[in-house]
Amino acid sequence: MVQRQVPRPAELLELMKFKKLDLDPRRRRLSGALTIDDLRTIAKRRTPAAAFDYTDGAAEGEISMERSVQAFEDIEFHPSILNDVSQVDTTTQILGGSSAQPFGIAPTGFTRLMQTEGEIAGAGAAGAAGIPFTLSTLGTSSIEDVKAENPLGRNWFQLYVMRQREISYGLVERAAKAGYDTLFFTVDTPVAGARLRDSRNGFSIPPQLSAGTVLNAIPRPWWWWDFLTTPKLEFASLSETGGTVGELLNSAMDPSIDFDDLAYIRELWPGKLAVKGVQTLEDAKKLTDLGVDAIVLSNHGGRQLDRAPVPFHLLPEVAREVGQDLEIILDTGIRSGADIVAAIALGADFTLIGRAYLYGLMAGGRQGVDRTIEILSDEVERTMKLLQVSTLQDLTPEHVTQLSRFAPLGQEDPANRR
Repeated sequence: MVQRQVPRPAELLELMKFKKLDLDPRRRRLSGALTIDDLRTIAKRRTPAAAFDYTDGAAEGEISMERSVQAFEDIEFHPSILNDVSQVDTTTQILGGSSAQPFGIAPTGFTRLMQTEGEIAGAGAAGAAGIPFTLSTLGTSSIEDVKAENPLGRNWFQLYVMRQREISYGLVERAAKAGYDTLFFTVDTPVAGARLRDSRNGFSIPPQLSAGTVLNAIPRPWWWWDFLTTPKLEFASLSETGGTVGELLNSAMDPSIDFDDLAYIRELWPGKLAVKGVQTLEDAKKLTDLGVDAIVLSNHGGRQLDRAPVPFHLLPEVAREVGQDLEIILDTGIRSGADIVAAIALGADFTLIGRAYLYGLMAGGRQGVDRTIEILSDEVERTMKLLQVSTLQDLTPEHVTQLSRFAPLGQEDPANRR
């Protein structure tokens, strides 16, 4: 029988040790975020619907985005045993340089719309963490300002070839002069995708005040205070800033770009060149002989063609066929460090985070981006230790099985079915 006694006051005092209250509300809410989904929840609470939905949403029925996220959930890990993982090395080499983690920050447009620190927060956080930062043609901070914020880190530039070719060529020259080491030539945006959330919200650049936006702003005064008391929201690299996102993209993008444009940019750009938006094995093969250093398997976060291929599903075959000729970067659907580890195991040399970075930005500015990187880095290291691999190079396809939820009818590979 259990013997009982009246607790002594001294014993109770030992148990009653309360955590010291952090008086910084931003730091307090970010410390409570343990996953990227936690950051998304905070971001949604703090950001007006139009800005949040622009980040969170995708094209048409948002099927591509949902499938891309689901693909990472539909995996099975196969850990090794009895390997020393007291020390884990997450560093990697990509596009001629090093990165402290197997992920970098993807190019995102209109970033100061989400939170006023925008690309400057992203570049600063990336530099501090030792990972690359990618600036978009549709960025709201200039090439030079991003370089100034991240002077010693790796800065990459994402290029849209526009109707006015001289604008695109000028951006290439500015990025080269500023010391950016890699150019992402983006090929999946001949026209704008149908972002239905944006249409329903009446979203435009810059945001316009209406009865709906005013009502939505009432519980989010801090966002509007930042928006109204900081420099005007506009593109840092383009002169046109008025209209819906679709109107702006359709007026700027050129649906006639072709392989000749790629060849010209290759001649113009002195650094590493990656083609972003590759969505078939056939196109990946075509690029192996065209002076390209890397490809980015991406469906633009599901924001262009809905029902587009899932990049994570394409990865193993592309890695087998062209992995010896080109470096392979993967984006779209990544929400955790485990997703990143799975991508590396199946043949990616590197990965990019877009929405995950923006959720952190909306949740807490620069500190929120730092928290995003911290969460993902911890998850990468923990997943590697649980798989019992000590370096990224030790990850192999044997560590991951892709489950076959989306296999085409009659084409399921029995070797990849569990």
